[in-house]
Amino acid sequence: MTYKKRGYKKNFKRKKPREREMRGMVVDVRDNNIEYALRLLKRKLKKENWILELRKREYYKKPSAIRREKKNKQKLRYKYKNLKEN
Repeated sequence: MTYKKRGYKKNFKRKKPREREMRGMVVDVRDNNIEYALRLLKRKLKKENWILELRKREYYKKPSAIRREKKNKQKLRYKYKNLKEN
């Protein structure tokens, strides 16, 4: 005994592989001056606080530890602000 087909086709289309976008910092090297290009790259990274972000993410910190550090920094700021006023 054979079953009737329901009248629909399986229409599986393959997705085309997407081209990846180039993200990140780009620095042009002119006249094979790599030292200057490196300096520019470092300046750009510093301007965007990239190095600080890498240091922050070097290892995992618990959220409670982050809050504690923020609180301690706030206390210090308040303390030095009061010292300046007096």
